[in-house]
Amino acid sequence: MMAQFLEVKAAHPDCLLFYRMGDFYELFFDDAVDAAEILNIALTKRGKHLGEDIPMCGVPVHSHESYLAKLIRSGRKIAICEQMEDPAEAKKRGGKSVVKRDVIRIVTPGTITEDGLLDPRGHNYLACVAEAGGALALAWVEISTGAFAVRAVDAGRLGAALAELVPGEILVPDRLLERSDLYETWGEWKGALSPLPSARFTSQGGETRLKAAFAVEALDAFGSFSRADLAAAGALVDYVEATQKGRLPRLEPPRRLGEGAHMEIDAATRRNLELTRTLSGERRGSLLAVLDRTVTGAGARQLERWLAAPLTDPAAITARLEAVGALVAGPAARDALRDRLRRVPDVERALSRLALGRGGPRDLAMLRDALAEGPGLRAGLDEDLSRALGGERLEGEAPDAVPAMLRDLARDLGDHHTLVDRLTRALEAEPPLLARDGGFIRSGYHAGLDELRTLHDESRRLIAVLQARLVSETGINALKIKHNNVIGYFVEVPSRHADRLMAPDSGYIHRQTMANAARFTTVELSDLENKLRGAGDKALAVEQELFADLVAEVTARADAIATTARALAGLDVVAGLADLAEARRYVRPQVDDSTAFAIVGGRHPVVEAALEAEQAGAFVGNACDLGDATRLWLVTGPNMAGKSTFLRQNALIAVLAQMGSFVPAESAHIGIVDRLFSRVGAADDLARGRSTFMVEMVETAAILNQASDRSLVILDEIGRGTATYDGLAIAWATLEHLHEVSRCRSLFATHYHELTALSGTLDRLSCHTMRVREWNDGIVFLHEVTPGVADRSYGIHVARLAGLPGPVLARAETVLQRLEQGAEGAPSPAQLVEDLPLFAAVAPKGRPAARAKRAAPPPPPAAPASPPLATTAPPAPSPLEVALADLQPDDLTPRAALEALYRLKTLAGKG
Repeated sequence: MMAQFLEVKAAHPDCLLFYRMGDFYELFFDDAVDAAEILNIALTKRGKHLGEDIPMCGVPVHSHESYLAKLIRSGRKIAICEQMEDPAEAKKRGGKSVVKRDVIRIVTPGTITEDGLLDPRGHNYLACVAEAGGALALAWVEISTGAFAVRAVDAGRLGAALAELVPGEILVPDRLLERSDLYETWGEWKGALSPLPSARFTSQGGETRLKAAFAVEALDAFGSFSRADLAAAGALVDYVEATQKGRLPRLEPPRRLGEGAHMEIDAATRRNLELTRTLSGERRGSLLAVLDRTVTGAGARQLERWLAAPLTDPAAITARLEAVGALVAGPAARDALRDRLRRVPDVERALSRLALGRGGPRDLAMLRDALAEGPGLRAGLDEDLSRALGGERLEGEAPDAVPAMLRDLARDLGDHHTLVDRLTRALEAEPPLLARDGGFIRSGYHAGLDELRTLHDESRRLIAVLQARLVSETGINALKIKHNNVIGYFVEVPSRHADRLMAPDSGYIHRQTMANAARFTTVELSDLENKLRGAGDKALAVEQELFADLVAEVTARADAIATTARALAGLDVVAGLADLAEARRYVRPQVDDSTAFAIVGGRHPVVEAALEAEQAGAFVGNACDLGDATRLWLVTGPNMAGKSTFLRQNALIAVLAQMGSFVPAESAHIGIVDRLFSRVGAADDLARGRSTFMVEMVETAAILNQASDRSLVILDEIGRGTATYDGLAIAWATLEHLHEVSRCRSLFATHYHELTALSGTLDRLSCHTMRVREWNDGIVFLHEVTPGVADRSYGIHVARLAGLPGPVLARAETVLQRLEQGAEGAPSPAQLVEDLPLFAAVAPKGRPAARAKRAAPPPPPAAPASPPLATTAPPAPSPLEVALADLQPDDLTPRAALEALYRLKTLAGKG
C-alpha cells in the first residue's frame, strides 16, 4: 500500500495527497505533518519507512469538504486519490492485492466546484497571465459557472485588472516572475500565484487547445484574438483539464473584452473606497453590502461584477438605467418579479456540477424549479410591467413601453417546457443529494423500475409473513427476523430458546451465538433475501441509468440553460437596484460622453445607510461641480467636518452611475470617467519595508503618471506624512500638475491653507471649505461644503473631543498662540522650544514636576532670548463643577433629581 502511495505522490509532488482508505482520506509523511498543523487534528504514526515511523493523519470522507476549505484557504492544492474498485475485486487477485487507486481530480483555489467551498454570493475566478510577441494578456474563467473571458493588458495596468477580478488563483509562466516591471504586481498577489513552466504558455498550443475544447476548426466566430490572448486562454483550458483529470467542465466560448470597456480602478482605490470589502476585509460595511438587494446567489454575483467593472459606454449604461427606471416606475410588477425570483435556485452552479459529473438528483431538481419560473417571469414583464408603464401590447409583439434590456432578458429566459415537463415527471419533489442513495425517480415514470420496486416491497412483506409463520411453528414469541450489513437477514431468538433450533432436523442453520441471543437462517429466508437484494440492486441500477439519461439531456441543452441563468441573474440585479432606488430615494443620473461632473445634493451611500440604521439623523447632502471651469476643487476645513466623506461620496456616485445604478443625490450629470483614482487614508506596508509616507507617495505617483483628462482623482491630505515644509511643497507641486498636466477632474482635500493662494494663478482651481460653527468654546460640524477657505484647522478642538487630558490641551493652546503670533520680534519655533517647558502639568503625588528644557548655551548679548511664557497650574474646580462631578444620574429618583437641579442652579447663581 505504501508503495502505491509513494507512486501516486511522486506524480503530484506539489499537492497534499488525500489517499482514500475505506471511510477516510489518509495523509502520510510531510503531507500529514502539514495538514495536521493546518487542520488542528491529531498526528499519529503507522508502520515504518526506511526505518523511520511514518507520520499519518486522516479526515472522514463524509465531512472532508470542511477540511478542504481550510487547506484551500491556506493556499494548498489537494489531489483526491480514490479507490477505483471494490475491495472484494482486489481480493480475487490474491490475499495481498492492493485496491486500485488513482487521482480523480486536483482541488486548487481557482478550481473549486463544491457548494460547501464556494461563497454562493461571490465569484471564484481562475486567472492566467501570458506573454507573446512582447504583449501581455489576462484570461479568466469561473469554473462553477462557465464564464470565460480574455483581454489585452499592459504591465502598468495589470494590477488594476487583477484587482477588478480578485482571482482565487493566478497562473503565470515562471519567466514572467523575473520581469522587473511586474515585481510590484506579483508582490500584491503573491499568495494567489501558481507558477508553471513557460512551455505551457505558447500561442500555437493555446489555439490548438481552444479549438479542441470547443470542437471547432477556427476561432473566428468567437472574436479576433492576439497571440498573447491565445496563450493565456489556452493555458487556462489546459490547467482546468489537468486538474479535472481530463473532464473539462462546460465553458462558454471566450469573450474578448475591448480596451477601455470598463472604468479602470486600481487596487489602492478599490481598497480606499471599500467597494466590495471594508479595510478590515469584511463585506459588511462596504458599498456592495448596501447595494445588494438581490434574492438569488447568481444575482448577487452579477451585481458584484457590475460594481467591480463599471461601464464606459454611455449607450450600455443608459440601457441599464432604463431597465432600473422601469422597475422603479412599476413597483407592483417589480415586487411580483422579486417574489418569483426568490424561488429560483442557482442554475449556473448546478449546471456546472452536472457537466463535471459531480452533480446529483438535487441539481436536476434545481434546474427543474428554476426553469419552471420562466413563463411566469416573462408574463410579468410583458403584461404587468407594460400596464404599469402605460404601454400597449399587440398580439405576438413585445410591449414598446418595456425597455429594450428587459425585453432582451425576457426573451433570453427561453422556452424549456419540454425539459421541465420531463424533469417534473421523472423526479421526486425533494430528491436526495446523491444519486447513489436512490429513491429519487418518481413512481409511474419508468415501468421497469416500478416493477422492481414492487418486487422489493413484496419481498419485505413476505419476510414479515415468514416471521409470523415461524413464530407460530416454533411457539417462540420472541423470534425476530432482522438484518445487518455483515450477515444480511437472519432469525434471532433469545439464548434460552437456542437449543430448540439447534436440532439437526429443525430446518434452521446456525450463524452466530452471542451472550443473550443466537442467530440462524433458513433456506426459505435465504431465497427471499436474494430476491430482495437483487430487486434493490437492480432498482438502483435502473435509477442510475435514468439519472445519466436526464443529465445527458440537460448537458445537451447546456447553452440554452446557461442563457436562461444569465437572464435570471440580470433580472435579479435590476430589480434589486430598483428596490434600492425607491427605498433610499436614489435618482437616475445622466451619463454621457462629456467631461461634466455636476452633482446636486450628493450623499455617501454607506454612511447614509449607517445613519438610517442607527436612527442617528439625516445625511447632509452636498453639491459638487467639476465642470471645465472648476474641474479642480481644493477643499479645506477641520478634521471630523466631513472632507473625506465628501471626497469618497463623489467617487462612489460616479461608480454607481457607470455601473447602471441610480445614485444618492437630488440630480447627477456624469461625463464618462475612464479611470478612477483615490488617495485617501493612511497605512504602512511593513512587509515591503514601506512607511506610511512611502505608501502615500507610491500611490500619488501612480495617479500623476496615469491620470488622463477623462479621469476622476480624489486626494486627501497629500504630504502629511513628512516635515511640514516638505509636505507643503509636495502638495503644491501635485496640485499644479493635476491642473496643468493631467487636466482631470479632481477633489483635493488639505490642511495646508497656504495652497489656497494658488487660486490666483490656477484659473480652474476652486476653493471650498467645510462649514463649522463655534459654540460655547467648542465647535459644531455642519457637514456642509461651501465656497471659500477655512481660516482655522480646529485641531485642538478635535483633540478635546478625542479625550486628551485637560493640561495637555491647555498647554497646546498656549503653544499654538505663540506659534501663530505674527508680530515682529515673535520667537521662532526653535526659540519657543528653548523658552517653554515641555510639561506644565501638576505632577502626580510623590513625584516632582518634570521639565524637559534642554541645557543650551546662553544667547549672545545682541539677541537676548524672549521672556519665557508664564506657566501656571490648572485652576481648581469650582463648587458647581465639583457638584456636577459627584452626581450619579442613574442612581437618582425623580425627586432627588429635582432637588439636585435646584442645588446646581443655586451654585451657578453664586458663580
